[in-house]
Amino acid sequence: MLDDGSGQSPQRPAPSVYGKTKRSLPRQEQELELNNLDSGLLGECLNVLPSWEDMVVSKIKNMMITEQSLALDTICHFLEEHNQLWEKQKESHRDASVKKLLEFLSLDPKEAADKAILFHLYGLILRECTSEEQVQCHLASLLELSHQHSSQREGIALAVGLASTKHLQEVWALLEHLGRTKFLRSAAVSPDSQPSDNHLRWKWVSSTSLLCYGQIAKHIKKDILPWVDNIASRMVYYYSCGPCDEILKSSFLSAAILLTRSLRDEHGAQRYKFTQIPELVQCLLGILQKEPNFLTTFSRQKVILVIVGLSNLRPRLTPLLKSQVLKTCLHSVYKLPSTEALKSGSPSLERAPDIMVLYKKTIRALDLLLQNFIAENPSMDEVCFLLQHTEHWLNSDKSHERCRAVQSIFLLLQYVVDSLKLAEEAVPSILGHQIGLLTLLWRDKDESTQQHSHHCVFLLMQLVFQQKGKLEETSQWSKMTHFEIKSREWEEKLYHMVKAFKKDLTVAQHTQLILTLVHNLGSGNYLRGDLAAQLLLMMCEEPGFRKEQVAELLQGLFQELPNIHSRSIQQTISKATMALGIQHTQEVVEVVLSLCHPSERWILLLWKALATNYHLSRDVITLLYIKLKLRPPRKLLQSKYQAHLVSLMALGTIYELLYTPEYRNTVRWAFAGILLGLLTELYYLLEMGLVQGIFDYQEDNIASKPLGPCRTCLEALKGLFWTNQYWEVFADLKLTQAWELFGKMETFTRGVTLLARAMAHYNCEVKAVLGQALISLKSTEERDNIVGICIITEFLNSPDVFQYVSRKVIDNSLSMGLSSRNRTVRAMSLQGLGSTLMHPNKVTLLRSKLMELLDNFLQPEFKDPVGLMEIMGHLLHCLGVQGIGTLSFKIAQHLLSLFTDERAKVRECAIFLFGDVIHYGGKKFHQSLKILAFQATVPLLFHMADPCPEVAMKAKFTFLRCAILLKWEFRKELFGKLAWGQGLGAANDIFVYMIESNFGNYQQFLSQALMYLDSPHKALKGAAMRFIGALLQDYFSDLCFYLTKDDVIILKNYLEALSHDPDSRTRRFYLNHWDDVVELSHYVMS
Repeated sequence: MLDDGSGQSPQRPAPSVYGKTKRSLPRQEQELELNNLDSGLLGECLNVLPSWEDMVVSKIKNMMITEQSLALDTICHFLEEHNQLWEKQKESHRDASVKKLLEFLSLDPKEAADKAILFHLYGLILRECTSEEQVQCHLASLLELSHQHSSQREGIALAVGLASTKHLQEVWALLEHLGRTKFLRSAAVSPDSQPSDNHLRWKWVSSTSLLCYGQIAKHIKKDILPWVDNIASRMVYYYSCGPCDEILKSSFLSAAILLTRSLRDEHGAQRYKFTQIPELVQCLLGILQKEPNFLTTFSRQKVILVIVGLSNLRPRLTPLLKSQVLKTCLHSVYKLPSTEALKSGSPSLERAPDIMVLYKKTIRALDLLLQNFIAENPSMDEVCFLLQHTEHWLNSDKSHERCRAVQSIFLLLQYVVDSLKLAEEAVPSILGHQIGLLTLLWRDKDESTQQHSHHCVFLLMQLVFQQKGKLEETSQWSKMTHFEIKSREWEEKLYHMVKAFKKDLTVAQHTQLILTLVHNLGSGNYLRGDLAAQLLLMMCEEPGFRKEQVAELLQGLFQELPNIHSRSIQQTISKATMALGIQHTQEVVEVVLSLCHPSERWILLLWKALATNYHLSRDVITLLYIKLKLRPPRKLLQSKYQAHLVSLMALGTIYELLYTPEYRNTVRWAFAGILLGLLTELYYLLEMGLVQGIFDYQEDNIASKPLGPCRTCLEALKGLFWTNQYWEVFADLKLTQAWELFGKMETFTRGVTLLARAMAHYNCEVKAVLGQALISLKSTEERDNIVGICIITEFLNSPDVFQYVSRKVIDNSLSMGLSSRNRTVRAMSLQGLGSTLMHPNKVTLLRSKLMELLDNFLQPEFKDPVGLMEIMGHLLHCLGVQGIGTLSFKIAQHLLSLFTDERAKVRECAIFLFGDVIHYGGKKFHQSLKILAFQATVPLLFHMADPCPEVAMKAKFTFLRCAILLKWEFRKELFGKLAWGQGLGAANDIFVYMIESNFGNYQQFLSQALMYLDSPHKALKGAAMRFIGALLQDYFSDLCFYLTKDDVIILKNYLEALSHDPDSRTRRFYLNHWDDVVELSHYVMS
């Protein structure tokens, strides 16, 4: 069946897939088609001589030259007058002379009305005339006739062709003269000018010339080869320079048919090297391109078959010209409307042939063209070259175009399998691409396209088997040619197909097949995209997927990801990527790393796919950690290759994956390794001097521009704690501004120390990190030793450290550090060996020393309270897990009284040390310290508005420590506001978190706030007023319930005192809230 996807279609030869068929060979069929072209044009198919010609010729030969001349004059004058009376249909006075001539030649006088016979006679007389002078004269007269009407032009051409049989030189000379004179003049006339009778007479002289050259080619027969290039060049010239209309195109096509037919009949043509074939083909393609998009004539068929004939001549068409022929012919035929539309939409013309006959013949001509090309060069390369030009149509959105293309391929491949033997050496990789395109049509909406595409894949694989000599494979494939797409066997059949593709295609072909599937994943046709995804998944799951294919597959997949919108296809791709990762984890990680910058949106989808298998995700993180440690020398880091260095790509990827939920559990599993890896990477980048722009970003807007390596590493370090819910550690360093210490080599070790200190206090992965630190201490890299010893030394303050590792191991590790070449490692090792955990007897000594300091601290007007507080803080840290016992409460009480000290530095140190005291106070004294922490919250809240920025920052830090100790709700949200919040909105949120976490404690909060109304610092006094005002506004009903009469009296007294305050803001506060206090008093008193 010939079905173009438009419904019912005419029958078309469809050979069996499984055996030889009885049909004409393409060359024989071409000859039959050429012999039957253009039966409507004068002389093109009259290969059989008229019955009267021999008799007439014998009489002409017996005529004298003068008689022949008179006969020619008679005919010429008759034709001229007849043309002038064309429209009037009147008899000419020369009719009698013509009738006499016909009687003399034993022809019926009534034939005088048939101009074709007269032109034929004219040509015969010229042919048999022995006088060159007479031939030239009468040929000139003939060519002077009007060229306006088609029958006139065809008759002139026929006469010229007959004359050329014996007078070729004279004919050629006259045609050349005609071209130099009449044609050039007619061509010079502007198309916009008013046509005159003389202009109309010569307007189509180029058409006559073309027909003349065609008739010459037909009649000179054996003498054609020396003249063929001249004839062809004149044809090209007249077509190119003449008026581009249907008359010219029809004349050129008729001449080309006659020329091609003559060359086909000339046995020496196969040995002759022609020079004008490409130009003739270009003219024919021009005709084809201008054909309307419907069928009314056989023009398409004629052009294609003439091109077929010309392509058989030497030299063969160049690949470029052959490609142009294929593109033009395929477009002209495939682009036609569907058969149903052709039937209903073609214009109705008189004597128009049947549309379906036209369609079948046109399609068949195209098939002959394809088969002719493959017969010229029977190789797999040529098969692929031809199929390559159908790719556009296989991907067409129109069903009938896809159907036509796949049917053409089917017939071509069937012909190759049945009739040709291909060269064995060719294994073009593009074959895999073409198999992929055809395979994707197995789920086409059109049933015919489904079936033919499946047979096409079978035939292509059959050719592969033949080339490899695996004929037994053919029978196995034939079992898979019949199945229903929706049957239960569908997936099983696909699986067998996938295995066969992998087994029998070369690596390059198989790779191209895979890439074709990948590039169709985002197809607008869901069925095609879904089938591509299914096949790709099967290929990736198939054991033995080749390593060398991984890179191309992932590169293609990455490029296609933005075009894939179907959720189900995305899920299938994710499974395929996971399957590929399980087989070739290292290769997949390396390729994905190299594809683009880690922050690219689409690359994250591939990393997520690798996380769907927990074991695979662990392998991925491990490999990224290994890549992170591939640290190149300074010269590479500072070169143009920096952006492509594996270690930096791994760093950027780790940073992105920290914020990817799919990797959350895996990152937690690898927390210790990632932490040590990031710390040593940061130290390495500082060593290399890659610190440009590390502090040029606002922390809450780091996506505004690309991060440099150092900043990426620092943000990854922060993200490691934040995303793993160790936000307290992150907050500790944020509010003490300790993260900034990591940005300089001089302060880096201090940053690591403070980080480890916070981790130890909040018991953040102490066991795992300690194990990694001990390993780092044994490394040959100094940066590993430095990071490791800083962590180990601080972890000695963890109460559980000896549950994770023995004292002996710690002692040996620290002793080994003493012999390090690095001064920092030696110093930190010595510090660790001297810790209270390694020497418990130091605890009593340190506590007694702290008691002495406390006695001095409690003395009024102590000269250097700041220095003393710094020493006490150091002792607190040295005691660490042992705690400071009952001293903590006394110290905290005194520090609380220093919050209002006039000296900013004293306030700063007191607030910071207060946070350390409640931090290191020990579990036994938690309850007592909680009381003090609660008492400090309101002052700390107010000191966030302290005029000294350092005091304000320390207040935030200690405020959060109090909130954590008191176990407030919304602690993480509170930290967010403390760290990044700005303005009254953030202050209000902090106020709400505080009040809501201490429901009912309004009396204590209010009494603490009233004390700050007397503060000499306007900022602190303003904070107190805002606090009190917010309580009165937002929690009025709660105050009514919880405050006592005495509380209200105290509140009224404080507010009354403000009424005479010299500060306008204070008086405004009084005026705004006095009525609230009076109303509150009324409710409480009653």
